[in-house]
Amino acid sequence: MSIIVSIGNNKNFFAIFGLLFGATVWGVIWFPYRLLEQAGVSGIVASFYTYLIPMLIGCFVFGRQWRALFRQPTSIIWLVLVAGWTNLSYVLAVIDGEVMRVILLFYLSPVWTLLLAHFWLKERAGLKDILVIITSLLGAFIMLYDETKNFPLPSSPSDWLAVSAGMGFALTNVITRKSVHLSLTAKSFAVWLGVTLISLLGMLFFGQVSTLSNAISVHDWLIMLAVGLMLFVSTLLVQYGVTHVAAARAAVIFLFELVVAAIAAYLIAGESMAWNEWMGGVLIISSAIFASMITDEPHVVNY
Repeated sequence: MSIIVSIGNNKNFFAIFGLLFGATVWGVIWFPYRLLEQAGVSGIVASFYTYLIPMLIGCFVFGRQWRALFRQPTSIIWLVLVAGWTNLSYVLAVIDGEVMRVILLFYLSPVWTLLLAHFWLKERAGLKDILVIITSLLGAFIMLYDETKNFPLPSSPSDWLAVSAGMGFALTNVITRKSVHLSLTAKSFAVWLGVTLISLLGMLFFGQVSTLSNAISVHDWLIMLAVGLMLFVSTLLVQYGVTHVAAARAAVIFLFELVVAAIAAYLIAGESMAWNEWMGGVLIISSAIFASMITDEPHVVNY
C-alpha cells in the first residue's frame, strides 16, 4: 500500500513540477527573444527557428505516431492556425512591450473564452460567468487608464498583440473543446507547426526571408537552440501536468508565471508597474482564478 501511495505522490509531484517549469519558462522567455532582437534577429524570424526546432525534435521522438496524424479531425487545421498566431503574437508583444503589462492583458483570455463558449458553443452564461467578465474588463479599464484619453484602449502595438494573443488562446480552448479526440501529441505538434507556418508567412510578407542566410551569428544560433529545447521540454511537461492535475488547481499554478515575470522584468529590464496597472492586474488575475474554479474547460497549453 505504501508503494502505491508513493507512486501516486511522485506522479502528482512531477505533474506540478511540469506546470511550474512551464510557467517559469514563459516568465523569462521574453529575455532571449529581446537579445535576439537587439542582435538583428527579428521576433518573427526568431519564432520561426525556435518553434521549428521542437517540431523537428518531435518528428524524431514521435516518428512512430505519424500515421495517427492523418486520422486527426479537420479541426486540427484551425488549431494549428490559431495556436500559431497566439504564440507568435505573444512573443512579439513581450519583445516590444512591458512584460507584466503584456502578460496581464493576455490573462484577459477567460473573458473571451466565456463569450466564445456562449455564442459559439451555445453554453449559457451564469451569474458567476458575468461577474468574471465584468471584473476582468474593469481591471483592463483601470490598467489602460490614461488621463489624455476619453476612453481607455490599448495604446501600442504590443498592447493589441497581447490582447489578440489572449483572444487566440481562448479560441484555441474552444476549438479543442469541440475536438475532444485530439491527442496530447497532436496538440503539441499543432502549436509547433502553427508558429512555424505563421512565422514563415510573416517573413514572406515583411520581406525577412533573407535572414534565413548565414547572417545569423553562431551565438544567436545557440540562443535559439536553447530556447527551442526549452519550448520542447516545457510543452511536454505542461501537457503532462494538465492531464494529471485538476483544472482549477493547474490554472492557479500557472499564475506562477506572473511572479517569475515580475521579478525577471524588474531585475533584468528595470521595468516597474504604475499604480493603475497594479490595481487592474489584481482584478484581472482575481477573475482568472475565479473563472478557473467555476468552469471545467480543458486546458490547451500554447507552450
